[in-house]
Amino acid sequence: MFLGLDLGTSGLRASLVDEAGRIVDTTEASYPVAHPHSGWSEQDPADWIAACQGTMAALRRTQPKAFAALRGIGLSGQMHGATLLGADDKVLRPCILWNDTRAHDEAAALDALPDVRRLSGNIVFPGFTAPKLLWVAAHEPDVFSAVAKVLLPKDYLRLWLTGTHVSEMSDAAGTSWMDTGARAWSGTLLEAGQMRAEQMPDLVEGSAVSGRLRADLAAELGLAGSVAVAGGGGDNAAAACGVGALAEGAGFVSLGTSGVLLAARDRYAPAPETALHTFCHAVPETWYQMGVILAATDSLNWHARITGHKPAALSAELGTAIGAPGSLRFLPYLSGERTPHNDSAIRGAFAGLDIATERADMTRAVMEGVAFALTDSLEALKATGARLDRLLAIGGGSKSPYWVELLATVFGLPIDLPAQGDYGAALGAARLAMVAVTGAKPAEVMTPPPVARTVAPRADLTPAYREAYQGFRALYPALKAVT
Repeated sequence: MFLGLDLGTSGLRASLVDEAGRIVDTTEASYPVAHPHSGWSEQDPADWIAACQGTMAALRRTQPKAFAALRGIGLSGQMHGATLLGADDKVLRPCILWNDTRAHDEAAALDALPDVRRLSGNIVFPGFTAPKLLWVAAHEPDVFSAVAKVLLPKDYLRLWLTGTHVSEMSDAAGTSWMDTGARAWSGTLLEAGQMRAEQMPDLVEGSAVSGRLRADLAAELGLAGSVAVAGGGGDNAAAACGVGALAEGAGFVSLGTSGVLLAARDRYAPAPETALHTFCHAVPETWYQMGVILAATDSLNWHARITGHKPAALSAELGTAIGAPGSLRFLPYLSGERTPHNDSAIRGAFAGLDIATERADMTRAVMEGVAFALTDSLEALKATGARLDRLLAIGGGSKSPYWVELLATVFGLPIDLPAQGDYGAALGAARLAMVAVTGAKPAEVMTPPPVARTVAPRADLTPAYREAYQGFRALYPALKAVT
């Protein structure tokens, strides 16, 4: 048996998976996020440990025989968080999370330094780890001077499980301290961020063994044999392992709170000027690129809150098949935007409101706006030479037939909908543990899920949607000029 632990922003998901890759049982535990000031987002790492203890105890209770056969644990988690440890491995302050924006000035200053984008392969976003430490240096110098190690969230969980300071390539690539092409910490980037090599954890590949479960913890859990803990992966890399997106041409579109368009890459081809993220994958000699929009289903949720209707009801008003694009445009920049604009200050807008505009017209515009914003990411990926033959759709928004057909048509790509099941980051983490323990090839373990159906682009509507997309693109500079 193998255990995948996915340490998310709002909770930890634990999936027990058998050697055939089937999920035997899954459980979750939640924990709070603190926002002590506007733009701040923090978490107590002790809550992660409590959630891990609780989920493992629950699986042991509900699946005693299966849990006792545990051979490996894989870790996935929210990226970019700064967990600061003193010389005694005690936490020095609450972890500063990925969605914390306090370090915007430090990020801009770091991004402007020579070689930072070239070596890291990415723009330095305020949510990345390196600018957070520069903020701590400027505003909490006593804490900064006491830092002995900096760990990403899932790697703090690993420290509790194994007693080792280890990270892996996919998560480390999001710190702005790593040479993402060389898959190693960069002395130049560490110096730029006022950090030292000894403050970094060791690095392993995500599909390699990073350590062993502590003997006292194994005994407490009733585990007799040695249990390996794999390197694991950042949440999107682990999700890609969960859906089998490992090789060039494979990718997925995720319609969650935010929107992600991810493409696996066989080579390193950074394009930081596009605001694409270029990170190491969780398997060796592989990378991935992804575009991120900050409000995907969040845009529809906002529209639902304003209109007093549930998101599913709004989507149902449009039916299951798309028609011609509407004349109303929506820019889904409710919380700023990442790809391709890297603009935290921009905000959303409707353009083309008419006295005859109805609720369904606004719903259509919101869903089209999200599709067009994700198409910005697709165009950026194409510019780097990424090849996408088709996409797998995941996330809550993929339950809308209308939205999926809209995406397929705007993208000009077939979109596969997986058969019912859980193909998320916890499964990907468990798969990484399987590879670490058994030595199997990643492609043999990390296979795509069964496809329930494929949604083809509407060729009769593609030209109209391409024209509408060009109109959408023209609106950003106009909006920027007045906001």
